[in-house]
Amino acid sequence: MKINWFPGHMKKALDELKRELDKADVVIYVLDARAPMSCINPELDKLTNSKPVLFVLNKADLSDVDKLEQIVESLKSKDSDCIYLNATESGAMGVINSRIKALCKSKIKRFEEKGIKPVLRAIVVGVPNCGKSTLVNNLCKKGKAVTGDKPGVTKGKQWFTIGQNVEVCDTPGTLYPDIENQEVAKTLAFIGSIKDEILDVVELANELLVRLNKLYPGVVKEKYKGATTLEEIARVRAFLLPGGGFDEERAAKSLLTDFRTGKLGSLLIEDKI
Repeated sequence: MKINWFPGHMKKALDELKRELDKADVVIYVLDARAPMSCINPELDKLTNSKPVLFVLNKADLSDVDKLEQIVESLKSKDSDCIYLNATESGAMGVINSRIKALCKSKIKRFEEKGIKPVLRAIVVGVPNCGKSTLVNNLCKKGKAVTGDKPGVTKGKQWFTIGQNVEVCDTPGTLYPDIENQEVAKTLAFIGSIKDEILDVVELANELLVRLNKLYPGVVKEKYKGATTLEEIARVRAFLLPGGGFDEERAAKSLLTDFRTGKLGSLLIEDKI
């Protein structure tokens, strides 16, 4: 299965994002905690113009925290910080505010020496469906940014005030053109960052089964009462076709939904990315 999805509206959004980045002091890079490294655009340095970056590994409740800890440390540097959280929960947003201020301490110091309290501007970026708008809404403590459980909900940039002297810009989810690493492309498809409508869901679900059986042996069999293939899952779930036989397409959609909603457990689905 060859995946290379980069629609025209995403090219426009990426161009707009580059312009907005010039106005920002810090980048909040939201990554899906089930596949954080696959969510990083390899053109990151060019995109951020060497601005400080706060990596936020969102949906941590759906991920394998033991593996996540190692990734968090690998993403920290002199000019970057990294945390993991669930953007739907309250209480975590204060951490983001404090990390933003720590990354912008040189600007804060420079302005305070002049007797001015600066406004810090943070821009939120990430692949489609990683939870950017949900995070922004939690930061704002109200539902300002439009959210959804599929890619392509946020259509344009939106700036909001989050507390004193901090503004944040929500942006549409963007991939990068020509995803050469097909393992990365499949991983993004597993987590819902690429629209199911343009994919063969049966083939995608079969690829997911291979990945799950490699990384978390026994998870599928335990969930589906011994089933390990789409046909067997369809049999266990009683997904039948009108003319007889088992509905593998329905089983495929069920498997993908179960994975994406955490019904298979807390999993980090990357395989040596």
